[in-house]
Amino acid sequence: GAYLPGSDTCPTFDQYADAISSALINSQINHEHLPVLMLESGRALIDDAGSLLGTVLANKRLPEGKLATIIDIGVNLLFTSFWYDHKITPAQQFSHHTEDAIIYGPLCMNIDIIRENVQLPPMKKGDNVVISRIGAYNMTQWMQFITLRPNIVMIDTKGKAHVIRGNETASSINENEKVPEHLTKFEL
Repeated sequence: GAYLPGSDTCPTFDQYADAISSALINSQINHEHLPVLMLESGRALIDDAGSLLGTVLANKRLPEGKLATIIDIGVNLLFTSFWYDHKITPAQQFSHHTEDAIIYGPLCMNIDIIRENVQLPPMKKGDNVVISRIGAYNMTQWMQFITLRPNIVMIDTKGKAHVIRGNETASSINENEKVPEHLTKFEL
């Protein structure tokens, strides 16, 4: 048969249900006392629904010759990049010539790596990239670190964009801050 990576060979919901139900029904458990099975299916249902749109900030060659591309999305917005190799593609027309690249985020930390190895065509500053399959858990894990969090936009079935959560601003970050009365009149 054809080889497919693990990410492309996940069982369907029906296959999961059949495997789990069959194992329970064929077990030694009294059928009157079968456990209730609850599944958390968030990633399977919503992962494909989310993408991040980013912008290339810079490119440079590393000493060993590998292309390094810096984008405006860091691990503060894509925490799952530590354990998932998210699909990254240019958002505009591109050449079919690709090369091995490393994608860095804009944060001032050496751990801000979005993809260590990815095949990408040459891109220039200002080009956009799409990072796919980030709908589950990424937005709830966004960190307010160094950069403000962006808009969340929904594209409806007619292709119309709707901002469903606005980007952060200095005012939105500070609006819930409270200063105790005795600290409002600080004097030296």
